[in-house]
Amino acid sequence: MQRRTFLLAAGAALAAPAYARAQSSKVLRFVPQADLPNLDAVAGTQLVVRNASLLVFDMLYGIGADLQPKPQMVEGHEVSADGKIWDFRLRPGLTFHDGEPVRSRDVVASIRRWMVRDGMGQMIQTQLDALEAVDDRNFRFRLKAPFPKLLYALGKSNTPLLVIMPERIARTDPFKQITEYVGSGPMVFKRDEWVAGSRSVFERFAGYQPRQEAADWLAGGKRMLVDRVEWLTMPDPGTAASALQGGEVDWWENPIADLVPLLRRNRNVKVAIGDPLGNVGAMRLNHLQAPFDNKQVRQALQLAVSQEDYMRAIVGDDTALWKAMPSFFTPGTPLYTEVGAERLKGPRNYERAKEMLKQAGYNGEKVALLVATDVPITKAQGDVTADMLARIGMNVDYIATDWGTVGARRTSKKPVAEGGWSIFFSWHSGVDCINPAPYKGVSASGDKAWFGWPDSAEVERHIADWYQAPDLAAEKQAIDGVNAAGMDHVTFIPTGFFLGHTAWRGNVAGVKQAPFPLFWGVEKG
Repeated sequence: MQRRTFLLAAGAALAAPAYARAQSSKVLRFVPQADLPNLDAVAGTQLVVRNASLLVFDMLYGIGADLQPKPQMVEGHEVSADGKIWDFRLRPGLTFHDGEPVRSRDVVASIRRWMVRDGMGQMIQTQLDALEAVDDRNFRFRLKAPFPKLLYALGKSNTPLLVIMPERIARTDPFKQITEYVGSGPMVFKRDEWVAGSRSVFERFAGYQPRQEAADWLAGGKRMLVDRVEWLTMPDPGTAASALQGGEVDWWENPIADLVPLLRRNRNVKVAIGDPLGNVGAMRLNHLQAPFDNKQVRQALQLAVSQEDYMRAIVGDDTALWKAMPSFFTPGTPLYTEVGAERLKGPRNYERAKEMLKQAGYNGEKVALLVATDVPITKAQGDVTADMLARIGMNVDYIATDWGTVGARRTSKKPVAEGGWSIFFSWHSGVDCINPAPYKGVSASGDKAWFGWPDSAEVERHIADWYQAPDLAAEKQAIDGVNAAGMDHVTFIPTGFFLGHTAWRGNVAGVKQAPFPLFWGVEKG
């Protein structure tokens, strides 16, 4: 039986899951993209952690649908004439879930922890003369040089995410996960009900005071219309489809494309594109360990990667939902470029890839392929890659595991023989790939870069040029340089661009298209 036929049959036939409860209009049951391993969006970069953190923690600024940062926790700010001094004032009534007011010292400690891990934060740190709490509601940046994109840094939606936590928690080593989850956001995390691999629970925070403006992605008033949100982990897509159709869950974040036709035939289920800016598939290579510490070996993979194979495995045969993408940047956005990406274009050349491996001295070193099989997007990429590597004669060790384990193991810089890794798979939200500011994947800053630790002074030089660009023309020139240098260095290998669906019950209203699930404004009839 073919995979698609099996899934369609399973989705229609599976019995309702055991964790069904009596339905309530005040309880929203949600199936996330993966199990929630922790709630630290600074020390970790997984999207599922980011999505949960947006419920529990609040941010100083929030990105709206126009991709511009708007005040969230901040009442307002002032900038000196020379652009070096930024004064911010917190809006009144901000309270942590433990009852303590949010103070400027909490903000300063949270920013300092975030700056260590985030690419934009690190840039701010190099220009920082002082970051200080003036009083309980006012804090100040004093910079050595202007940093015009400061507000974007404070409000960007990608991880590491600048969320505000109490000072005592924010003092945690940024390279270690926090163990206490106290925020000031619209929902409280119910740690006593957290069951790893199964369920995460959030309850409405009665002390939260939303802004008066209408909600606009992460900006505006975050008004919770349900009392409780339960995240139910369902790694098997057929089980999730059955649960949604049977009314045991209310919202499935990202149903796989194979099951969308089945869901659309159910008059009680609604299906739509979840994120209008889509996603960028990512194959991350370990630049520190053999064999991918050799640039020629990395380049050989570019000749063998078929983005069409990856996209059909992830999304299916509907070409309206995916496209090949010889670029690091989101298709259809102002800075999209294909400069320098010739090795990703045209027919795949396995023989030339084999020749390059031989010239590079590849001698059968093991390639440890970390594959999160509980996440359909990463499993599909892993399966296609295992086949591709075998075709060009590489020694593949396919390590089937879960997303939480991948998240932990990919931090290791040890050799493969000592528990390290060679390749893992992920994806970036298209909103994070529109320029280098929120895009951790394109950074090639060595030890400070995202997992894989690519190190290229040329890539970083072009990124710096983009930050200093005075207009769009100059930005485009800089991004051409980033793309060309990154493709030559093989910072990572994009596996294609794809759109994804989201699905919800017909009695649920307020589900919005966005790069992240937005729970405020969602209600059940």
